Amino acid sequence: MKRDYYEVLGVAKSATNDEIKSAYRKLALKYHPDKNPGNKEAEEKFKEINEAYEILSDAQKKQQYDTFGHDATGGGGNPFGGQGNYQYSSGDFSNMGDIFGDIFGDIFSGQGGRRGGRASSQHRCGEDLRYDIDISYLEAMNGAEISIDIPKQEVCSSCHGTGSKDGSAPKQCPQCKGSGQVRYSQGFFSFSQECPKCHGKGTIISNPCPDCRGEGTVKKRKTVKVRVPAGVDEGTSLKVSGSGNAGANGAPAGDLYVVVHMRSTPGFRRDGDNLHTEVSVSFSQAAMGVEYDVPVLQGSVKVKIPVGTQPGTTLRIREQGFPKLGRKNRGDLFVKVNVSVPKSMNDAQKHALFEYAKSMGEVPEDSKYQSDNFFKKIFG
Repeated sequence: MKRDYYEVLGVAKSATNDEIKSAYRKLALKYHPDKNPGNKEAEEKFKEINEAYEILSDAQKKQQYDTFGHDATGGGGNPFGGQGNYQYSSGDFSNMGDIFGDIFGDIFSGQGGRRGGRASSQHRCGEDLRYDIDISYLEAMNGAEISIDIPKQEVCSSCHGTGSKDGSAPKQCPQCKGSGQVRYSQGFFSFSQECPKCHGKGTIISNPCPDCRGEGTVKKRKTVKVRVPAGVDEGTSLKVSGSGNAGANGAPAGDLYVVVHMRSTPGFRRDGDNLHTEVSVSFSQAAMGVEYDVPVLQGSVKVKIPVGTQPGTTLRIREQGFPKLGRKNRGDLFVKVNVSVPKSMNDAQKHALFEYAKSMGEVPEDSKYQSDNFFKKIFG
């Protein structure tokens, strides 16, 4: 007697499609013949699991099974048009590529298990490359052109990318007949893999170039100029098309991705498109106000310190930050104002400050406070 399909997959009758699919994946991975070579029991379980999933994953078949059970066809064989014993063929596999593409991609295609097989590597594009650079705040502010020296695969100058020493054209691979794939059968279904003789190219070179060993490309160091636009920030990725590794047999080269990292400048802090800095002014400048030259990344800007500015006040200077990448406007400059207290003063300065303190009612009019001892206690 056939086991209940829900029992086979270990799910309840109320299970959703996602739950059924998830249960199937786990069991298929566990009992797959390639995971259990020569194990007949595992092979039978694998067939049983696929039969159950074939029914329960189809809404119409599932409804009929829920109503009639295994008698849906009037017999004990495979329901819904079966032939007695359920057989899982390569045709069935192609209809369930979403399942096996996730689980057995490396087995069926060698490169991710995409339905329809892996494309031949005979004319594959070159690989993309990544290179990390450090730039200063000033370079990020104004933009720059930077030259970088990178190792990469270049077209072989000896064979001009053909891979052949004498320039002769590659010949069809006798093992895969030019497809780049070979088919294998195991048990009840078959699958394709990359041809081991030509490594998926579909062709072989009888007289390979000694410089590139038949690959058509050689590793060289090449200087690439990268334009860094104004306003780039930490982690920005710049694409340099066609500057990756050379492609096989004249195929397009890959791309180069340059990832930007910021090198900080002392006295400044970047926050997105905004720039932060600090200045120190004297007590009198903070009290009476002053026009102050604030250093920036390149030169200085005049900032008006208002009358009565308190320590720790932050002033905002618009459009003095970094350019917004790809836009015309800029961020802002934020200036934190620190008030500097003098550590020592001459007699005239002491007297003037004392008179100011008296006028504010901050010093008692007692002779002992007017002596040098008083100032020594206050200013050292």
